[in-house]
Amino acid sequence: MRKTHPVRRAVLAGAATVSGIVLLLSLKPASNPASPQAAGGVAPRQTAAAQEAPQGGSGQQAGTQSVTGDVAKTQYGDVRVRLTLSGGKITKAEAVQAPKGGLSDQKTAMSVPRLNQEAVAAQSAQIDAVSGATYTSGGYKQSLQSAIDKAKAAPGGASSGSAGGNGSAGGSGSSSGSSAQARTVLGTVSQTQYGNVQVRVTVSGGKITKAEAVQAPEGGVSDQKTALAIPKLNQEAVSAQSANIDAVSGATYTSAGYKQSLQSALDKARG
Repeated sequence: MRKTHPVRRAVLAGAATVSGIVLLLSLKPASNPASPQAAGGVAPRQTAAAQEAPQGGSGQQAGTQSVTGDVAKTQYGDVRVRLTLSGGKITKAEAVQAPKGGLSDQKTAMSVPRLNQEAVAAQSAQIDAVSGATYTSGGYKQSLQSAIDKAKAAPGGASSGSAGGNGSAGGSGSSSGSSAQARTVLGTVSQTQYGNVQVRVTVSGGKITKAEAVQAPEGGVSDQKTALAIPKLNQEAVSAQSANIDAVSGATYTSAGYKQSLQSALDKARG
């Protein structure tokens, strides 16, 4: 048996090593099966639209506005009303200020929820006073009216026939609408034996479209008489278009004070 020559063995070993290196270099690295390219796809990229996930829309619906009326000072504390309107109509009314402390807490808790509901139902400040809370009711109506006036005056505000829409009555036919001609006038305070009476009227096109008492006798039996008389006097003032209205039986002093303040308001409006 022949022995392999040492030189030949060295040559063969070297050739085998070179062949192995060439084979290794010729192999391609394996792709990562988890990568997007391994699946033949493109790495996902979040678009701007996808990044801006909806958050419940813009918050307020188009045409919705919130208006806060002026502070109305009453004998028992300030009253201030805030309105939310949509499409020119009152959708929500709330008192952000109301009399507090002692008996006022009970009267506020009794009257304000009812006044809020009436404001939405009436779509105006021509709402009935709550019996037993005449001063609070008067202040509420006063601030409510100022909020409605602000809403009308705001760009794109409530149009005639919606919130406080009585301004459209008695118009002169102007193409700009009669609401722009409406005037709200406050009569002088009339002092009576049982308390002060003050009347506010809204006049449009020379006609009374609304009358309301912002002050009236309050306390004890006066609460009942005021609740009985004032709504009737308000209606009669609009119906008669003057201060020549009948006194309400059982509320003679309140009626007389109402007529006196009403006349002064009409004099201011027509003067």
